Amino acid sequence: MITTTSRTQGAPVKTRLTAVADVKPTPVPDVKTLKDAIPAKCFERSMMRSFSYVIRDLVLLSGLFYSAVQLSQLDAPLFVTVPLWALYSFVTGCVFTGLWILAHDCGHDSFSDNLTVNAITGWALHSMLMVPFFSWKFSHARHHRYHNHMEKDTVFVPHRKTEIEGRTEEPSLMSKIMNHSDADTPIIQIAALIFHQVLGWPAYILTNAGAGVNSMIKGSRLDTPRYKQTHLDPTSSVFTVGEAPFIALSNVGLLLTMAALYTASTYVGGWTVALAYGLPYLWMNHWIVAITYLHHTHEKAPHYEAEDWTFIKGAASTIDRDFGFIGRHMFHGIIEYHVVHHMFPRIPFYHAEEATWAIAPLLGERYIQQKTNFFGDLWTAFTNCKYVEPGTGAQAGGLVWSKNEAPKNKAS
Repeated sequence: MITTTSRTQGAPVKTRLTAVADVKPTPVPDVKTLKDAIPAKCFERSMMRSFSYVIRDLVLLSGLFYSAVQLSQLDAPLFVTVPLWALYSFVTGCVFTGLWILAHDCGHDSFSDNLTVNAITGWALHSMLMVPFFSWKFSHARHHRYHNHMEKDTVFVPHRKTEIEGRTEEPSLMSKIMNHSDADTPIIQIAALIFHQVLGWPAYILTNAGAGVNSMIKGSRLDTPRYKQTHLDPTSSVFTVGEAPFIALSNVGLLLTMAALYTASTYVGGWTVALAYGLPYLWMNHWIVAITYLHHTHEKAPHYEAEDWTFIKGAASTIDRDFGFIGRHMFHGIIEYHVVHHMFPRIPFYHAEEATWAIAPLLGERYIQQKTNFFGDLWTAFTNCKYVEPGTGAQAGGLVWSKNEAPKNKAS
């Protein structure tokens, strides 16, 4: 059982979240009921306020880049410079992630009422971070539209237990590392987690990894070559014909950033640019994968087959977690208030807390909030939530994470 503390009209309210198997879940309220419960001011978007966060983060980033150049010129032993670079990369990676999240709000048009400003700002910020803005925006919108749909969701769609049982060959060591549902020993699980955190984001952008079989606009993932599922090709099966020009514009942003990095290297040196930009970029990759994964992976959060899925059931099947000061102030609360974001993505992040406590009582035990150690949560989810199977009893109608040991394939 999970017990959390929520707030309604500023007053603490204890919400007891009982295991789904113990009681019949509260019926999911319809979208209108949930929206009517949220104060109207939560839907108001302020361009000035949103840009204040962008300016704050860019000022922080400028100071950190300047410190990196100074650090690269520091004549000191490695036992001094290595810890300083490690500290720099962590802090700058957090700022990178904060800017990534502000661009994410631009992609949802929760940044301001002006859609053109949102598009230009999101494109500029994501391009700076080597993210193809419009390519991500279009596929991410489909993730929100079909969240936890076993065929149409675009992010972290799990394996079914029957799919694993139906295999006829024992997976290789590399397969176990690349596919964490096969990781069967602690050392392989650690290697798989590192692979997941370092290469998970590039794998999604380049090959549409983790998406459902029917998540694409053109055809099925099972019948489409990986190279035609990339987010970088305007003719990719992931996008419509009308979206193609925007995919090309996303690529222009990436090329401009690469040109800027090359130009910077001619002034301060290639190694300085690699350390100053590359190390925080790796941290940003880690945070984006971890945040997204933990938002959508929890033993109480079901997935749904096509015949059982509805938008509101899928949107409710996500998780609010906690990451303290960094989560609330550097990552703009995206970790802490994600459930309401999935239901109403145009609510600005600075109104998400109030909106969350407005709908939490209506969701009852369906509202999942985990306030334990974030890194511990990542390990727990990664090692325990490997495949799903049909729920029984009160869980009937959804696919739940199996608590049994991984099923053996037919070859073993």
